[in-house]
Amino acid sequence: MQVKYSLSQLGEILKQKLKQPLPGALAHEPLRATPVGSVFPDFNHKSPPKPGAVLILLYEKDGEILFPLIQRSEYTGAHSGQISLPGGKVESGEDFFQTALREGQEEIGIDPNTIEIIGRLSDFFVIPSNFMVVPVIAISTQQPQFTADPVEVQSIISGSLFSLLDDDAINTKEIIAAGMYRMNAPHFEVEGQIVWGATAMILNELRTLIKY
Repeated sequence: MQVKYSLSQLGEILKQKLKQPLPGALAHEPLRATPVGSVFPDFNHKSPPKPGAVLILLYEKDGEILFPLIQRSEYTGAHSGQISLPGGKVESGEDFFQTALREGQEEIGIDPNTIEIIGRLSDFFVIPSNFMVVPVIAISTQQPQFTADPVEVQSIISGSLFSLLDDDAINTKEIIAAGMYRMNAPHFEVEGQIVWGATAMILNELRTLIKY
């Protein structure tokens, strides 16, 4: 059953829930993709994970609470062309919250002065790219005007938080990852795009936190 709040109500609910123990892996694991067939990805990293942050920016439009996702540009890398949350590597002198806001400004053109930080979800290890990511939840006090970074971002899409909360929001299908690996991928669908992997797992922690 779908639960609806205003943005201000949701912000207060999340502030309280984020003070409690987080669901973490209990929410992540049901959305983890699993290999199919005999060809398996091999991620053996020789260095410690790099610190990073991603931004879950909630904003209100036409009675809906939305959040932006980006389709990354095609490049030689683990997340080429994938749908993800805005985010990236923590730079020297930054904390995770500063990183999330900076990356949001660089990748989708948000104004940090109109953003209220609500808190953070559980640390998440992004295995393919060897990042330990902190998902930062924030609220936009104004309806944002997004501008995609012309190099890093192919497009910006908007997910509905209310749709994410639906009991039937999670589906599963077989996909081809990195152009060669067959994966059985639990996922959300946003504007016709398959949202799977790390992004889906992080979003499912937010979904679990709100629903339960």
